[in-house]
Amino acid sequence: MFRTLEWTHEGVVMIDQRKLPAEESYPIFRSYQEVAQAIKDMVVRGAPAIGVAAAMGVALGAKQIDTDDSREFEERFSAICKTLASTRPTAVNLFWAIERMRGVFQKHFPQGDLRRVKEALEAEAVQMHQEDIDLNRRMGNFGANLLGDNQRVLTHCNAGALATAGYGTALGVIRAAVEQGKRVQVFADETRPFLQGARLTAWELQKDQIPVTLITDNMAGYFMQQGKIDCVIVGADRIAANGDVANKIGTYSVAVLAKENNIPFYVAAPISTLDLSIPSGDHIPIEQRSSREVTHIQDAVITPAGIAVENPAFDVTPNRYVAAIITEQGVARPPYAESLRHMKQSS
Repeated sequence: MFRTLEWTHEGVVMIDQRKLPAEESYPIFRSYQEVAQAIKDMVVRGAPAIGVAAAMGVALGAKQIDTDDSREFEERFSAICKTLASTRPTAVNLFWAIERMRGVFQKHFPQGDLRRVKEALEAEAVQMHQEDIDLNRRMGNFGANLLGDNQRVLTHCNAGALATAGYGTALGVIRAAVEQGKRVQVFADETRPFLQGARLTAWELQKDQIPVTLITDNMAGYFMQQGKIDCVIVGADRIAANGDVANKIGTYSVAVLAKENNIPFYVAAPISTLDLSIPSGDHIPIEQRSSREVTHIQDAVITPAGIAVENPAFDVTPNRYVAAIITEQGVARPPYAESLRHMKQSS
């Protein structure tokens, strides 16, 4: 099994997801600035993986602060956190992870032992990596209970091991179902413009020898109408208190099509993706990315020169389209304002 990211003494090692499936490359990012750029450039992507990468970036940056002056150390630590927090605005796991690292800093910093502060931050980042893998397995087992045998599952974007520290959210549900002996056929949307489904989901599932069929984004409705999809499972980058879900652009369209065709639409995401501080998806910031992602496929230009382009990276699916939200604490169902609050309090 490949590793999405890993803490080492040399730096943070991440599989370069931009190069998949053509090349399986594991560069080392040796400073917090390099980790921040890797998050921004989508070397690593997927809300849980971004959170763990940010935690490792904070630990790496703190480790490399060379001063015995407590005030200077604190100022530089704050700058590290600010840099990493500025990388991508939509995935709430990024901010959750940084705040968790700030909590470790605030616990140990008053004691005045800066070496101990660095060690505690490193230990926390490593622990968060393992926790993510463990909770994804728990989530997968809860979600697998929603699937029968011979299920045909549509997924959008990549919510697998590549989007997490390992195992996956939406694909974790599929993996768990297969491990339970159930037969699952996956239909993977290509997920324009970054092609996470075509490049990453298809690659992961082939590695696991789970049957997968790649379709273009605008084929989803056709296969639903033909009765060839039994359910939809996607991940999430942020979930509001009322159950509105921000996920990769195109998710909303899939959810509407699923509702029209009486197909359950499931979301799999860890508790850390819940943002109960915002009442609805109207308050979720939507990242706008480079027009080049739309006008080019790798280095090949596919559009007329000078064409106007919009490239929102995410959309918001209203809670009325969501049949259930699968977490490591169990399966939440409507009304989400109550079920999600209860899960958050129990975590």
